[in-house]
Amino acid sequence: MSIEVVADNSLSGLQMDTGDQRKGEYAPRSDSENPLLGKFDKPLPCFGCGIGWFSFLLGFVCPLLWYYATILYFGNYYHKDPRERAGLAASAIAALVFTIAAVITVAVIVL
Repeated sequence: MSIEVVADNSLSGLQMDTGDQRKGEYAPRSDSENPLLGKFDKPLPCFGCGIGWFSFLLGFVCPLLWYYATILYFGNYYHKDPRERAGLAASAIAALVFTIAAVITVAVIVL
């Protein structure tokens, strides 16, 4: 009866060999079990909070940014980076509330 020892080399795709390091080659940052690993390692744009939340906050100064974020939301911009979805949705809701408030204000002034 013989027992065969198999070396687990599952981390080889995630680490860089020193020989490759000297050549300037990079090891892949993906994993065969989780293909999204490493895809969202980059920080979000606009000071790290994302376009959606940045537009939401600056929309209180300039409400046109809420409409810009709404266009991005309905244009499925969040498919590029799912972390943007919450901020874009918040901006779309803020644009809706602002539009309703503006219409009511104009109706009260005119009538």
